[in-house]
Amino acid sequence: MATAPYSSTPYSSWMRYFSPTANHRRLGLVCLGVGVQQGELPVVGPRFLDHHVAVVVTRGRGWFSHGGRPPQPVTAPALLWLVPGVQHHYGPDPRTGWDECFVDFTGSSVEAYTDLGYVTPDRPLVPLSATAGVQHVVDSIVRAARRGGPLLEVEAAAAVHGLLVALRYARAEVSRHGDAVMDTLARDALLPISVAEHAARLGMPLPQLRRAVRRSTGEGVKEYLLGIRLSRAKELLAGTDLPVAGVARRVGYEDPSYFSRLFSRRVGMAPVRFRAQQSTGRTPLTARSRR
Repeated sequence: MATAPYSSTPYSSWMRYFSPTANHRRLGLVCLGVGVQQGELPVVGPRFLDHHVAVVVTRGRGWFSHGGRPPQPVTAPALLWLVPGVQHHYGPDPRTGWDECFVDFTGSSVEAYTDLGYVTPDRPLVPLSATAGVQHVVDSIVRAARRGGPLLEVEAAAAVHGLLVALRYARAEVSRHGDAVMDTLARDALLPISVAEHAARLGMPLPQLRRAVRRSTGEGVKEYLLGIRLSRAKELLAGTDLPVAGVARRVGYEDPSYFSRLFSRRVGMAPVRFRAQQSTGRTPLTARSRR
C-alpha cells in the first residue's frame, strides 16, 4: 500500500482510477476506481458526484451527512452509499480515525440493482454484520489494478457485480424476521399453497411477509416463489422424463395448462420446447425422479 505524500500525515492511502471505453460500458456495469485507506483520514465534501460509490468502513467510527441532512453517527462495520447528484459529506472521528475501502462504479445495470434492493439510495447508511466477503472482492480489484493489462477493465467490471452481491450478504438486518423467513419460504416454495397460507405457516401477517421478502430480494412474494418453482421445473424437465403435468404437480401447480402458460411467459418457450433444447441424449433419470 502506498503511503500518503507527506510523512507527517497520520493516514495511509492507496487508490487507482480507471477509464472504461464505450465498449466496456456496454457491459452495463463498469468500475471507475478503487481505494483502500486507513487512519485519521481527511473529511470528504460537501461534494456531488456523477456516479455511485460504495464506501465500506471496516474499523473505527465517524459521521455521515447525505442530501444536506444533519450528520449521522457511523460505527464500523458500515456501508456508505454515495449516489449521483446527491450531496454527501463525511469523515472519521479525528481522535480515532477509521479504515475504509471504496469502489466507484456506474452503468445501466445500477438501476436494476437498485430496483432489486442491492443499492439503497433511500438508505445511504447501512449497518453491516461483517466485511470479510466485501474485502475479498475489493482485494481482487486491487490486485487487478496493480497487475494492469488489457483485461483490467472487464475484470474490474465483473468484480463490481460480485461486490454488490457481497454487500447484500453483509447487510445487518435490523428486523427480527431475516434469513429464517427466507429459508423457510424457499423450503416450502413448491407446496401447492397460497401466499396467505405461507404467511400463516410462518406465523406472521401477510403485509409483514411481503415487506420481509421485498427487503431481502427486491421482489414480491409471488415473483420470488415463481422463480424457485420454475428453476426446479427446469431441472425436472432437463433431467427426467416426467410428463409436463407431473412436473407441474412437483412444483406446486395442479393445473398443467396454467403451469405451461406461466412457464412460457417467464422462460420464453413452452416446457416441451425447453426439454427438447436441453436434451443431451443421456438416459432419463426415470427411476430416481419417481422415488
